[in-house]
Amino acid sequence: MTRVIGTTLAIACLAALPARGDVPEDVQSCPSCHFCGMDRDKFGHSRMEILRQDGKVVGTCSLHCAALELAASVDGPPKAVRVADMQSRQLVDADSAIWVVGGSKPGVMTRRAKWAFADRAAAEAFVKENGGRVATFEEALQAAFEDMYQDVKMIREKRKAMRAKMNEARD
Repeated sequence: MTRVIGTTLAIACLAALPARGDVPEDVQSCPSCHFCGMDRDKFGHSRMEILRQDGKVVGTCSLHCAALELAASVDGPPKAVRVADMQSRQLVDADSAIWVVGGSKPGVMTRRAKWAFADRAAAEAFVKENGGRVATFEEALQAAFEDMYQDVKMIREKRKAMRAKMNEARD
């Protein structure tokens, strides 16, 4: 009887897990951001993938963390950089994506949002509803570098506050 209950419980637990078939392949191979550890499936709308010349693939949660990788590997340009279309979450070439910089929708790892769209009309509709400006990948990347100091400062302050809150809860 105990064995039956244990087997039933194990099956129930496995059934409660999310199906891996709906998780994109790049997220399955790199589920958390290489730099900050954030869940790339949860941030599937802003995730990026950088294929380096040596064949290594670096997955990030956002343009902010992708900029860190691009800055750290200045000796060789990446072979490819892909970004999720904000709406479909499908990866597209970052250079051919239509980017939106700024606007009222909060960004990922940044105060000034940077979103990518596969379709210009979708990007323009987003700007009309949320503000910001249409940009190229180079312009979005430049904005990420310009924002880096303030964004890192913001992230450190948020993490410090989270640690303090967790310590209060333990006491």
